[in-house]
Amino acid sequence: MIASTIENRDDLVSYLNAAMSLEHATIPPYLTAYYSIHSGTNSDAAHIIRVTAVEEMLHLTLAANVLNAIGGTPDLTRPGFVPSYPAYLPDGEDDFTVDLRPFSPEAVETFCKIERPGKAPSADSRLVETPEDSRARFLVSSPTDEELRFYSIGEFYEEIIEGLEKVAANDPALFSGDPSRQVGPEYFYSGGGAITVVSDLRSAQQALRFIAGQGEGLDSGIYDADGELAHYYRFRQLQLGRYYQVGDHPDAPSGPSLSISWDEVYKVKVSARLADYPTGSELARVARDFNADYGAFLALLTKAFDGQPDLLQEGVCEMFRLRDGFNRLVCNPLPGSGGLHAGPTFEIPAGDGPDPGASTDAGATDETARAVTR
Repeated sequence: MIASTIENRDDLVSYLNAAMSLEHATIPPYLTAYYSIHSGTNSDAAHIIRVTAVEEMLHLTLAANVLNAIGGTPDLTRPGFVPSYPAYLPDGEDDFTVDLRPFSPEAVETFCKIERPGKAPSADSRLVETPEDSRARFLVSSPTDEELRFYSIGEFYEEIIEGLEKVAANDPALFSGDPSRQVGPEYFYSGGGAITVVSDLRSAQQALRFIAGQGEGLDSGIYDADGELAHYYRFRQLQLGRYYQVGDHPDAPSGPSLSISWDEVYKVKVSARLADYPTGSELARVARDFNADYGAFLALLTKAFDGQPDLLQEGVCEMFRLRDGFNRLVCNPLPGSGGLHAGPTFEIPAGDGPDPGASTDAGATDETARAVTR
């Protein structure tokens, strides 16, 4: 049996920071697929992806509430918060990477793998040894033991929940965070669940189990505890061509058929990098501007989690105001790519430093990137 990797408050802070990174890491791939769809087409798929992206924001907020409750400080602008795509997520098998892809069967397959249920055969097998030569590839392993990763995302959350129980039993002051930093349900609305204000062990368990149950973890069935279709099964609908109804078998949805046209999509270059854009080109400038805008979006969320919860709804709106930046990229062919289109790279500039694309190797002009703070 592998021993617990959480012993104290500092370990919990490390895990909850990793949880926020994990929850955010799905948003750029989902948005890339969503905005690659031609306007006015694939309405079923677009709705499924959009709603799921909003619920990832809910998960991100819940993780921030737990972190704030134990006296941590959420920071979405810290170096490395946004992964370099393609990225590995924690899973029982090293069988896929998460890429920035246009809407396609391959993208949906990846989304299903991200969200797939994954309960370990036993508690003893929750943690998996990671080969030394592959440790750096995983977005989330154990933050306190680099030799270990998790059987699944759900088991990652179970480790946090058990760690909270263990530390709280020995530290009555664990939940001593400033209540004013909590984001309440009045600041965020999602049809797929409400925000939990975290003030004690029970509410922290509730928040984390909700995240796992809504799609990224332990299998509670097709529908979560609130009667909402879990994320995994939402994406399975796109593979199986029909909507689920209550009582359906997981592999046989019986609801209305979905209309999907895989051709009504901009063929965006998979996991494009700034280095792919011609030096001095307008596309390079637009790609860098998008990255700066995305950095500003993350800075806005950080403020929301840092005592200004009223900014969260603005942050959700801001996520979809990025449409213009997406369109300026995905609607345009990328020179030298064999007919593929441009796409965001999500290489976020440092808050006070130059754009990482400021070198000639990254398709830069002499312009300095815009600051990521507003």
